[in-house]
Amino acid sequence: MRDLLPVVFMWFHLTATIVWLGGIAFILLVALPSARQVLRGEAGGLMGEVTRRFTPMANLSILFLFLSGILLVAMNGNISGELLKGEHGAAMLLKFVLFLLMAGVHFYRGKVLAPRIAKTQPDSEKARLQKFSLNLVWLNFGLGLTVLLLSAFVGAR
Repeated sequence: MRDLLPVVFMWFHLTATIVWLGGIAFILLVALPSARQVLRGEAGGLMGEVTRRFTPMANLSILFLFLSGILLVAMNGNISGELLKGEHGAAMLLKFVLFLLMAGVHFYRGKVLAPRIAKTQPDSEKARLQKFSLNLVWLNFGLGLTVLLLSAFVGAR
């Protein structure tokens, strides 16, 4: 049974990664370009609804990633100073820092930037803030891919 627990936590960790990073990829590479092409000026309404539905899934994924990541590190006996030793430790620490940055960007967009965009007038300022918000999503996508690369490095060791 003890051997099953790390497998379950890793499954939660991987599933949460797929939901969050896969959702970002789908939105950026499929949903948004399609909405812009088909709906043109009305794309914002569709993307607002997509965001409304995706955000709770992303929030839950962030929680699962945090908890499962901590538990997996603890189960591997890496809570002590051993975590920071060598290339493996540096990669693990960088993964955690990038994850925290991604979570910060996600919650900043949802809790600070989105309400500000909703209240902003004139349209030129609103468009500027929307572009900034989209750039933050692209940033998170790039950070997420970097975390995956670091995960491959750690897993290959």
